[in-house]
Amino acid sequence: MSLDIPSIEKSLLTGTWPANQDESSSATLKIAKSLFDGEFESVLTSGPAQTLFKPHANIDIDSSSISGLFNPQASLSDDAAEGELLCLMIAVSCLHAFVQANWTGPDLSITPLKVLTQSSDHTSSLSDDILDQKAIFELAHGGEPAYHLAKHSTFLRIAQILLSQAFTHIATVNWWQLRIQIVHQQVLDEPVYVPSDDLGSFASIESLYSSEPELVGRLRLEQGLLQHLFTQDKAAEYFVRAARATGLQYELSGALGKRTKFQQTDLSQLVVLAQSRLSIDDHVTSPAVEEEKDQNVPETLALNDDTLLEHTQFTSSNSDPSNKSILSHLDPSAQPPLHPLDQSILLGMCLNVRNTSPLHGLTSEEMLPYVSRVISHPRNWSVHTMALLLRSRLESSRTRTVERATLQLQALVDQMPTADSTVPERLRYFHEILLPSKWDMEKELAERYISLGVVKSSLEIFERLEMWEEVVKCWVSMEQPEKGFRIVVDLLEGHKLESEAVIKRGKASSGDRRKVLDINREAKLLCLLGDLEPAKAVEHYERAWEVSKHSSGRAMRSLGGYYFARAEYAKAIECLQKTVAINPLLSRSWFILGCSCMRLEDWEGARNAFSRCVAIDEEDAESWNNLASMYLRIGAKPKPKSSTDDEEDPSFTYSTESAKSIPYENKMLAFRALQRGLKHSYDNWRMWSNFMVVAMDVGQLAEAGRALGRVVEETVDKAGAKAVDEQVLERLVDGVTRAPSNLEEAVEGGDPQSAVLNPNEGHGLLRSVLDLFERTILPRVSSTRIFRAYAKLLTWQGRWDDALKAHLDSYRSSSAGTMEKGETDVEKWREAITEVEDIVDVLRNFGPRVDGFKWKLQARSIMRTFIGRTKDFEDEPEWSRLTDLQEDLRKED
Repeated sequence: MSLDIPSIEKSLLTGTWPANQDESSSATLKIAKSLFDGEFESVLTSGPAQTLFKPHANIDIDSSSISGLFNPQASLSDDAAEGELLCLMIAVSCLHAFVQANWTGPDLSITPLKVLTQSSDHTSSLSDDILDQKAIFELAHGGEPAYHLAKHSTFLRIAQILLSQAFTHIATVNWWQLRIQIVHQQVLDEPVYVPSDDLGSFASIESLYSSEPELVGRLRLEQGLLQHLFTQDKAAEYFVRAARATGLQYELSGALGKRTKFQQTDLSQLVVLAQSRLSIDDHVTSPAVEEEKDQNVPETLALNDDTLLEHTQFTSSNSDPSNKSILSHLDPSAQPPLHPLDQSILLGMCLNVRNTSPLHGLTSEEMLPYVSRVISHPRNWSVHTMALLLRSRLESSRTRTVERATLQLQALVDQMPTADSTVPERLRYFHEILLPSKWDMEKELAERYISLGVVKSSLEIFERLEMWEEVVKCWVSMEQPEKGFRIVVDLLEGHKLESEAVIKRGKASSGDRRKVLDINREAKLLCLLGDLEPAKAVEHYERAWEVSKHSSGRAMRSLGGYYFARAEYAKAIECLQKTVAINPLLSRSWFILGCSCMRLEDWEGARNAFSRCVAIDEEDAESWNNLASMYLRIGAKPKPKSSTDDEEDPSFTYSTESAKSIPYENKMLAFRALQRGLKHSYDNWRMWSNFMVVAMDVGQLAEAGRALGRVVEETVDKAGAKAVDEQVLERLVDGVTRAPSNLEEAVEGGDPQSAVLNPNEGHGLLRSVLDLFERTILPRVSSTRIFRAYAKLLTWQGRWDDALKAHLDSYRSSSAGTMEKGETDVEKWREAITEVEDIVDVLRNFGPRVDGFKWKLQARSIMRTFIGRTKDFEDEPEWSRLTDLQEDLRKED
């Protein structure tokens, strides 16, 4: 009987055994069935596995790599396609065994040593510790070490080796390589970017399963999760495409409801309305599984708060004819269950909200409805665990929910070793979520304890996990840095055994066994030592670089930061360039590199560095601001330095003179960069000020007006009238008034109804400039130039009464209007005469246009008051100008 290999491949991806498949008909099918049932020991000790793991003759165990301990290219069957399928199943079995040991639990019943020595005589010279040490060393990537206490890491390395072989009959190898890559990234200290070309194309897989919405949805979701690990913006796109593939209908909406026990009035609450198109029972293999499902999920702890309700109580919704949403028929308080894959997609979207808006206050409010929608209908152990974990994170910052958040996290950590659900149930949707490993979850629990001030308990967890950097931080927070320093030195010198008993005693071990450290871990400890011992920091960092064989990005990152802090920018650039070459995902390294280039006036280098910063973190407003500055610097002619220049200040003054030499393209690039940055730094008045000037220069007057308003709002309390850039304000008014005041004359064709107004001039700009005056500036600031500019705008509109009032306000705030009796400054008095003449001319011109306004009386009053206050200057030649003007006013009667 021939094997249906494509069907088995598909079943491997979904983790479900075909109901019509009889495993007794073939030995290969028996192995496949054991894999689906989570019986990895049966798979890894089967005949084909023994053939595959048969070691080479006369191998040197000590110097051999993991791949040298067995023959990954061994023939497992006379049929090439069946042989490749067996190799794939053994690789998947190794991968899932590693995941079970470190993520989902319960504990494994098989070890790598048993697998690799079942057909070997090398048992005496091998041990699981030796194998895992080799695997941890080989799993280090991009200068980032793998977590050294990961259990049975040899299984992950074997899976990598097997799936790196050439496959010609298996169509889904790239997909399994993607899954291994996601697991591998979570084992590393920091994710290391992998180019998409290294993972191959998934187009052929999508085409192959184009009629299988669940499989296409899984693939796109997993691609998005990998991008999420790299903090790439593309993750959101993949999550949306996954939802589109499965037919998931969802929307973040609002519904009336109550959140507290004493709330009397229903208020609008955020809610995610969602509905699956996938069959809910597709993932159930038997009625027995369906019956036990509710008991096979982690416990959801109750809130037990005296004010908050356990769940938001939504008002039962009735069909609203005005609501055209396709989900308007759903009752927020009684939504249908979702397919576990769709639940995973919603959790992915929830993760993306946090990834793109980590600093926003609304982030947790927006994430919680996604999580609540998943928690309301538990369908799978792993998915429900992830949902509870996300809720725990969201609730950790709230006073009323922090207790449940911590207890829930502790419960999730405690459940891992238990057997409250089957292995297949835990693994079925593991690849569709980013469930943290056991050590990451315990680390998160320890960090939660630190946030609550329980440092001693967190220290015990970090010591057990042998996360020495965190241990040192704990000792420093307890004002005992010397203990942290002693731990690092003892580890490097081999005097300390990494055991809980020795650490608790706080003494160095007298044992003669030196702890074996791979080069990446030793380099990391040396960097930590450099952080603790600034006097010898350079020595420790350089030694770490050499020990790691020039692969430790952390060493160069620390050394670059050290040189930058001491203004040795050329050395900092050299170190940081090595850092970003090893791991190009660290935005902080790119930022310091860009700042170092700025200090040395390497504008092109700085621009490239800041471009990488914003590509990695779109919300890095400071990098957007610096990037804009670099665009302007590149085009500007260098300004000769003077002895008074502050060499330590790299800031760029965007003046009229410097702007002339900058190409328009560079100005527009700077404008767009500042526009992007201000989305994430709305309260930064300096960025708004830069944006205002650049916007004026590129003709974006509406944006310049908005920026001026923000500068005034942020700085008026401290700067007063100086908060207003009066020159910019006058140019905005000129932008309006240079167009004809008659709208029909201002638009082409003379048809205002169909005309599209330019928002940066004339009538299109008028509304925003008026709002700027009337809502932002005038309620806060008054000055002669501001009132004069406002009067010019009102005059253009033909609002003579308001324009006259604005001119009078301008006069009252001028030198003439504020001059007191006894003034002795002659120059100020002469300027005031001109101002008096101007206001009289305004009254002559505008007064007759305002019905009922006695302009002559107003003009005589101004003259009489001014002359009365300045009689001390009647001997000056200019005094005759005042008397002549007063006489002219009398004659006009």
